[in-house]
Amino acid sequence: MQEFLPPRRLLLGPGPSMVHPRVLRALSTPLLGHLDPAFLAVMKDIQTLLRQVFATTNRFTIVISGTGSAGMEAAIVNAVEPGDAVIVGVNGVFGTRLETIVERCGGSGPRPCRNIDGRVAAD
Repeated sequence: MQEFLPPRRLLLGPGPSMVHPRVLRALSTPLLGHLDPAFLAVMKDIQTLLRQVFATTNRFTIVISGTGSAGMEAAIVNAVEPGDAVIVGVNGVFGTRLETIVERCGGSGPRPCRNIDGRVAAD
């Protein structure tokens, strides 16, 4: 079996997208465990920078190592409690996913439908 060498492409869609050579080099370095002191030092630096970006002193400012959906779920499960009213504009896969997460957290509320042109009605 031959080694797979994909051709270089300029990807302009939502993803997957081009990876900068610097990122590819970083991905080729040895892995660190999530409890390795070097990894924890990097995470501490990232937390410090995030606090600056979000103008907060909250010590629990964290990075979520996961997809955008993982971040969306983390935000919802930490903000929505059973009985909370949550408006979710469902206009595709991610809106549907958000609606499911809200429902699993016990949130409820109106679900605006999208118009024929694909927009979610403001009312």
